[in-house]
Amino acid sequence: MISAFLLGIISFASLVAGLFFLKFWRATRDGFFLAFAAAFFLEAGNRLALLFVPQPNEGTPAIYLVRLLAFLLILIAIVKKNYRGAKH
Repeated sequence: MISAFLLGIISFASLVAGLFFLKFWRATRDGFFLAFAAAFFLEAGNRLALLFVPQPNEGTPAIYLVRLLAFLLILIAIVKKNYRGAKH
């Protein structure tokens, strides 16, 4: 019961973080913020999906791959932003 509550809180916090970055993307049109927003939305959906799995286990491959994709989005955005900044 408490784990479902905590998963809901983490999912909601990830959603709020995604909306936060989406707000900055709308103001700047910088892909960096869009990638961060997408990563946090993926993470929110991932945590929400864990609520509906009969036996939630964060080590299952599907859950892990979605989380890996979210972190890769963040990593690619950071590397791309730094590479673009070094060229100018």
